[in-house]
Amino acid sequence: MALRYGGRFSPDATEATSGVPGPDDPRPSRQERRTTLLYLVALPFAARAFFLDPAGLARTLGAFALLLAAAWLTREGVRAADAYARRRAARRPAFPRKMTATVLTAAGLYLGAAGGTMEAAPVLLGLIGAVLHFLAFGVDPLRDKGMDEIDIYEQDRVGRFVAEGETYLNAMTDAAARSGDRAVAARVARFAATARKLFRTVEEDPGDLTAARRYLGVYLMGARDATQKFADLWTRQRDDEARKRFMALLDDLETNFAARTTALRGDDRDDLDVEIDVLSDRLRREGVALARQAAQPEPVNSGE
Repeated sequence: MALRYGGRFSPDATEATSGVPGPDDPRPSRQERRTTLLYLVALPFAARAFFLDPAGLARTLGAFALLLAAAWLTREGVRAADAYARRRAARRPAFPRKMTATVLTAAGLYLGAAGGTMEAAPVLLGLIGAVLHFLAFGVDPLRDKGMDEIDIYEQDRVGRFVAEGETYLNAMTDAAARSGDRAVAARVARFAATARKLFRTVEEDPGDLTAARRYLGVYLMGARDATQKFADLWTRQRDDEARKRFMALLDDLETNFAARTTALRGDDRDDLDVEIDVLSDRLRREGVALARQAAQPEPVNSGE
């Protein structure tokens, strides 16, 4: 299937296709892209292992496995650190991935260089690898930030809703990509960036969850269903009218999500209640059934 070219300098370029990551852009950071080099460092050990004696084979494959584990942990640690840096209130990562990866890098290089005539060489190589890894990727965040006045239980509730919302956004992105329409994919990406701004607002003040929980759950679920239905229809037949309606729906969704974010940041949670009903009616007109249970208030925890 032919796809229309689009990019940073295209006439219809948007923030989602310009190549310039925004604060809520899910694209990998420069440091995360740099972790690819760690996988490349491990490859020579795999290629060399099968030309050695059995002891050397086991030792070199062990070094390869350690370096692969270090590369994976580094990438996960960088992602966690990036998410931590983007938020004004965040917990420190539960497991120090980058620091563990530094140790594994040193151990892998030591094991890969062991068995030679120079006894000091493996130690020196391991130390050099650990220092370079530390200088390139640093350490994991070691303390919580902005959590002094935040209720931990409320923060956990927000975390669950945000995680659910992220799954809906990812499903929307996948469905838009499946449609093969670059403009639709870019439009969905722009809406996802707007939705993530609402996520960040609620994370910074968990007390806003009551006013935003339908946006984080029910309406994102409806948006996901609408995107999947459009992708199914568009792959079967090029219905321009359906495409116009879907793009208009995304415009309405983005406007409402942005307005809700602005209202929450201005501590004005009641002015947009009518827009909740308008958004619900719009999704229903598009044939999306909203989950009733998700729209109902959560039961109060008896332990509070």
